[in-house]
Amino acid sequence: MTTPHGATWPSRFSEAMMGSLATPQVMLARGEGCYVWDVDGKEYLDFLAGIAVNSLGHAHPVLVDAVSRQAATLIHVSNYFATPPQLELAERLKRITGAGEQGRVYFGNSGAEANEAAFKLARLNVSGGRRTRILALTNAFHGRTMGSLALTGKPQMREAFEPMPAGVEHIETSIEALEAAIDDTVAALFIEPIKGEAGVLDLPDGYLRRARELTQEHGVLLIMDEIQTGVGRTGRWFAYEHAGILPDAVTIAKGMAGGVPIGALVTFGWASTLFGRGQHGSTFGGNPLATAAANAVLGEIESAGLVANAERRGAELREVIRGFESPLITDVRGQGLLIGIGLAEPVSNRIFEAALDAGLIVNAPNESSVRLAPPLIVGDAEIAVFRERFGHALAEAGR
Repeated sequence: MTTPHGATWPSRFSEAMMGSLATPQVMLARGEGCYVWDVDGKEYLDFLAGIAVNSLGHAHPVLVDAVSRQAATLIHVSNYFATPPQLELAERLKRITGAGEQGRVYFGNSGAEANEAAFKLARLNVSGGRRTRILALTNAFHGRTMGSLALTGKPQMREAFEPMPAGVEHIETSIEALEAAIDDTVAALFIEPIKGEAGVLDLPDGYLRRARELTQEHGVLLIMDEIQTGVGRTGRWFAYEHAGILPDAVTIAKGMAGGVPIGALVTFGWASTLFGRGQHGSTFGGNPLATAAANAVLGEIESAGLVANAERRGAELREVIRGFESPLITDVRGQGLLIGIGLAEPVSNRIFEAALDAGLIVNAPNESSVRLAPPLIVGDAEIAVFRERFGHALAEAGR
């Protein structure tokens, strides 16, 4: 497409945007439900949902109405003042996370900001100055800001920015490594219940239950990064519910406001006493526009039964994927509507490109995995279209 400026949009993108971003293959112009259309009018079934962000799909009337009404009323006031949607959302998050009466909520603007707040929370669990270590898992992803990057267990992402904030250790994702690492010198353990950016990798059976036992025994904060797995995506409000545990803190973002930027740290029990006045803050965090959007999205997820829909439709999609009986597919991972497809060959980019050509958006987080994270509203019609278009992409990639 040639723009009014006389240049194609890819050339304008490369000349205007920072070099940390690769030039995309497609420029999207609009969306509706589970579909988006590019600037040339081509339709795509969106099975990535902005990387697990667009919980209600695109242009959902509940979200459009909430944002429009709030924008016409009050958008921003800073954290010197409270607003009704801010308090409503904080109380709602306490309820759906299970944090209960003792729970407390801090609002930021993204998942990375939520994890930065959690990092600072971990530093406050000093217990007389003995706790100097923070544990995170190898191959996990927690963000790209300096604190969240220090937590991220991918050395290739950290190396250009070292030295990292001190005190973080990355351990292997095994119960044996957990038992060997946790003692009274550890302040916090950060866990992604499913490693999304690593290709949707599940934790070993019993891992979260053992992590909860060990952290309680040693006074360690168990901090769950549910930025990608939370808000109903795995068929529960939060993935830790599958293990029957409650953490000491959980970070939330992505799907919470359906595309409007927001993040949150929710603390449980004694962890809610750690932050003192003035120890953390955000100019935009918890603004009335973002919190009104989140209330609308979470309210619709609850009233429309979309958490249960994620569990049901995720099971159906797994059956569809297994039904291809392709030699390229080695396994199907994840829970609910966060699905990872393991590949026998490093062809994920070929599948991504073939799917895009067929009008389907999926993701290749690494060379041997495909990730699906469709909107929580996905139904029979979308699954049928996925079967057709992904089958085409598999056939093309296998040639």
